[in-house]
Amino acid sequence: MLTYATPSVAPLRHTDPAPGKKRLPGARCLLQCRIIADANLRSTAVITQESNFEAQPQALAGLLAGIGLSFTPEQVEQLDHYRRLLWSWNERMNLTRHTTLVKFVNRDVFDSHQFSLLLERGARVLDVGTGGGVPGVVLAILRPDLSVSLCESTQKKARAVEAIVGELEIPVPVFATRAEEVLQVSTFDTLVARALAPLSKILTWLTPHWDAFDRLLIVKGPAWVEERADARHRGLLHGLELRKAATYETPGTGAESILLSIQRSTG
Repeated sequence: MLTYATPSVAPLRHTDPAPGKKRLPGARCLLQCRIIADANLRSTAVITQESNFEAQPQALAGLLAGIGLSFTPEQVEQLDHYRRLLWSWNERMNLTRHTTLVKFVNRDVFDSHQFSLLLERGARVLDVGTGGGVPGVVLAILRPDLSVSLCESTQKKARAVEAIVGELEIPVPVFATRAEEVLQVSTFDTLVARALAPLSKILTWLTPHWDAFDRLLIVKGPAWVEERADARHRGLLHGLELRKAATYETPGTGAESILLSIQRSTG
């Protein structure tokens, strides 16, 4: 349990007006009111921060239902537990910008759900550059049939997500290294990635390792067309087949997201 100190208000010093000057009777009161108001705002922020770490499965289930998603009570409990762990670790390092229930549902859970619709039963999945665990941890909760692994090259983030997975008690290995190194010793059916890097950079990393996995699923915004053109110009799509696997709107914003599927050409 995190403990927060109550903000204090420093006492005001009373000074007499300079000779020949009149005291403004309301000035001191106005200054006091302003300082008290500032303290109240800080106190409210502390209360809100504390509430972020409370269990809110019913509120979470309501928001999920609002965007057409329905999971078992156990899955909702797990998602809420994950959210609280993620936000708690986020106090110590930058793992996520989605620190409201609405953003967690509309971005993290919804994106992960879109990935889940494209994964075959029992697939071996590697989340490349998982950060705080999206989409990998959410996929493991929504699709327990999957064999999900996470990789994160930033050591402190890898340790954080490993601790989160341990608290959740889900069988998800965490590799504290780059995906290229993982692919030298392990094989997967599908690699998944979100908010990782431009397409040309990702393909540069993965080009030597296509023997270790079958397909890459990556979520992109409308700029994916320009990224595809750049990757093609660099020769990074030679021998590969890229297609739009899904297109969807982010709830609440209407922003368009595209799930790209990339695999080796069969012809």
